[in-house]
Amino acid sequence: MNKSLKRFRAVFYVLLGVYALITFIPFLWAVSASLKSLPEIVKGGINFIPHHITFDNYRTIFKQEPLFVRWFMNSALIAVSVTVFNLLFNSMAGYALARIRFAGSSLMFYSILAMIMIPGQLTIIPSYLIIKSLGWLNSYQAIIVPMGAQATYIFMMRQFFISFPKELEEAAELDGLGKFGLFTRVVLPLAKPALAAQTIFIFMGAWNEFLKPLMLMSDKAMFTLSVGLNTFKGQYISFWNYIMAASVIMTIPALLIYIGFNRFFVKGITFTGSK
Repeated sequence: MNKSLKRFRAVFYVLLGVYALITFIPFLWAVSASLKSLPEIVKGGINFIPHHITFDNYRTIFKQEPLFVRWFMNSALIAVSVTVFNLLFNSMAGYALARIRFAGSSLMFYSILAMIMIPGQLTIIPSYLIIKSLGWLNSYQAIIVPMGAQATYIFMMRQFFISFPKELEEAAELDGLGKFGLFTRVVLPLAKPALAAQTIFIFMGAWNEFLKPLMLMSDKAMFTLSVGLNTFKGQYISFWNYIMAASVIMTIPALLIYIGFNRFFVKGITFTGSK
């Protein structure tokens, strides 16, 4: 490796390190603010080390808001359900589009591409009217069912299955496996990288979803954690110490999911982007 390439790599890694530090600073400030009192936060200035570290903020959010645990469980139920349904339906649809030729398969694929191009904001009002007509307002299915399959990840799984070696499938078919057995016993176990990448994206998206619960849930007990955080903001004052403590708690599940599936993440993105 020549010297110019080594210098380039060194500068590149330094820039990446600086960028990583810049993106980490807001999270570091949130953790720091969750350990401060409200007067220390609102007096201004940037100090990452609290003058007086306190865990009262974490204790108070559970005492002051008895529904906090319920909001956490609502978010967990919705995020887990949406993730499981997406892993199943997106994988089945992606495999069908990649391997099975049927009448209208090309039209269906281009329709999915068109759905990806439509901004989600355009479907807010139609989605609300449909859910209202079904009588699903203030219910878990109002969020879970519309998010149970997503065009972006159907396309993602299709790209993965296109690059999947057909020889393995042909060998399994010679052993007597049908399409369903082939999919569940051969294809899915070898699709772990793509499934892991999909799990991270979908869980984080469902866990952090704010607009849909805000629009569809009017009963306070049905709020998700992202919507419930607004209860700590008043008309004249915002309790940033409580908001930051709740935000840190909200970050933990998504962080654990990423850590758990991180070793598959880059590999999955690489596979789904290849042909």
